[in-house]
Amino acid sequence: MKHTVATFKKAKTEGRKLSMLTAYDYSTARLMDEAGIHGILVGDSLGNVILGYGDTVSVTMEDMIHHGAAVSRGVKNALLVVDMPFLSYQTSAYDAVVNAGRLMKEGRAHAVKLEGGREMVPQIRAIVQAGIPVMGHLGLTPQAIHALGGYKVQGKDEAAARKLLEDAKALEEAGVFAIVLECVPSALAGLITEAVSVPTIGIGAGAGCDGQILVYQDMLGMFSDFTPKFVRRYGEVGEAMKAAFASYIEDVGQGTFPGPEHGYQIADEVIEKLY
Repeated sequence: MKHTVATFKKAKTEGRKLSMLTAYDYSTARLMDEAGIHGILVGDSLGNVILGYGDTVSVTMEDMIHHGAAVSRGVKNALLVVDMPFLSYQTSAYDAVVNAGRLMKEGRAHAVKLEGGREMVPQIRAIVQAGIPVMGHLGLTPQAIHALGGYKVQGKDEAAARKLLEDAKALEEAGVFAIVLECVPSALAGLITEAVSVPTIGIGAGAGCDGQILVYQDMLGMFSDFTPKFVRRYGEVGEAMKAAFASYIEDVGQGTFPGPEHGYQIADEVIEKLY
């Protein structure tokens, strides 16, 4: 089944949960797509898990375009969303439309995602009016990590909770087709989910959201710099990879790889003529 912004909206209406994962390359995206994932996010989290940065702030448009295009080649059915990186949309509605357009044309995205609440409504409206679907992102917004003072749960007091609820309604009215809720108390995320007609996609926001998303390196145990509380490990691929690498190193060192079965043959008489 081909997943689109329309099927995402229909899933919420029918009460069907949506599953999303991040991906940053062709082969991983193809595996996810073949497994039946509903949506793939080329997240600016690539700054952390692919490029080794300490945050997402340093990620560029060129980074997002490059990885978006790679992922798009592995996707047949999933909805492909690409993050708009820091300062690609905050500066003006014009910049937001131009850069969102680049992610669609060059990065082959089906939709873009940007962070922020009511202050981003002019940019969201402009992008949507240009015919580009937008996914919102509220709660812990990693591009603003320095302003937030660290990776903390958002919306824990009344004022902050009310702002998140009002921001979600503002994003819906501006035209987003879905909203990511990151590190938001479960009860609040459930309230927001009930208050808006567009799907909510949770990450550390409880089971009351309309869908869930995880960074795939987290859920497979491939990224050990930091493991958020909300991650469930669905495999220990990182340990399996290290064990395989160690076995390869040992086999090469001992001369047991490559074996005869891994080589190509040539007639003995050809070799004899070379002496």
